[in-house]
Amino acid sequence: MLYSLAFKFFLSKLDPESAHHFGMFAIRMASKLRLTKLLPKIKTKSVQAFGLDFNSPFGLAAGFDKNAVAVRALGELGFSHVEIGTVTAIAQDGNEKPRLFRLKADRALINRMGFNNDGAAVVARRLEKLRASKQALPIIGINIGKSRVVDLEDAVKDYETSATLLAPHADYLAVNVSSPNTPGLRSLQSVEALKPILEAVIAQAKGKPVLVKIAPDLADEDVVAVSKLAVALGLAGVIATNTTISRSGLKTPESKVAAMGAGGLSGAPLDDRSLEVLRLIRQTVGSELAIISVGGLETKEQVQERIKAGATLVQGYTGFIYFGPLWARKLNRI
Repeated sequence: MLYSLAFKFFLSKLDPESAHHFGMFAIRMASKLRLTKLLPKIKTKSVQAFGLDFNSPFGLAAGFDKNAVAVRALGELGFSHVEIGTVTAIAQDGNEKPRLFRLKADRALINRMGFNNDGAAVVARRLEKLRASKQALPIIGINIGKSRVVDLEDAVKDYETSATLLAPHADYLAVNVSSPNTPGLRSLQSVEALKPILEAVIAQAKGKPVLVKIAPDLADEDVVAVSKLAVALGLAGVIATNTTISRSGLKTPESKVAAMGAGGLSGAPLDDRSLEVLRLIRQTVGSELAIISVGGLETKEQVQERIKAGATLVQGYTGFIYFGPLWARKLNRI
């Protein structure tokens, strides 16, 4: 209730990126002042996946904590795992602002952030310090992507550099080839382009689980092809799905959506397609592969539906913006 009022009368009045930075500051301060420790303990159902013990199935998708600055705090808010990033080998500012937009009628976001992050070396040092503090932490996934200034033909080396720097500090690595906001990136989802990238990351992962994150806009036959490649290479799993370039079925007026421009759509409108892709992957890989299902989740019932459909773990992001800091606790409580 309090968050709903704060969102309506304050946060929604800020531009979305400023609201995000304010929210991150508030979350970090709440943890620093140990206010998050005052939250009552909740009963959750633990999950084992790719050799790791998760205290519950629901975690935070990549994109919220790009630079690993609020990992502990986010874990204290109830996320069993926090996937940081996307991190690139070379630090970059991302695309020009404005680059984040709310579609309130759809409980959705459009973003064209462009992998703004501090770079793999800086994030690695930050995580090394965090690990050394011996604090209680959620499972940490690190989502890596291609640096914008690196040509597509040099992508393998770029991903390899990030994996080398970040693997020692990760519980798992996620290879992002599916964001629509880096030119040409999605072309790397073809099996021919993806295979050498995944092989390079696996080689540098130091035994840490490696997953690949795919787009909801892939044709079904391409989803099947990537899934079979993941099995063949011995990946830990597939993360399905990233944001979509589709704008179909939105309640927000078309003219308003068009004015927002290009970018990936996240939130409630992805629910149906994300569930379809989950079922297709599970049908393809059987029980061999873990699947992290992402896209359109808002309720505990949806989390349970994804698990019944074959998800090993579930993630969200946009719902965190619309439903507030206690959202993960609600979804993970049993």
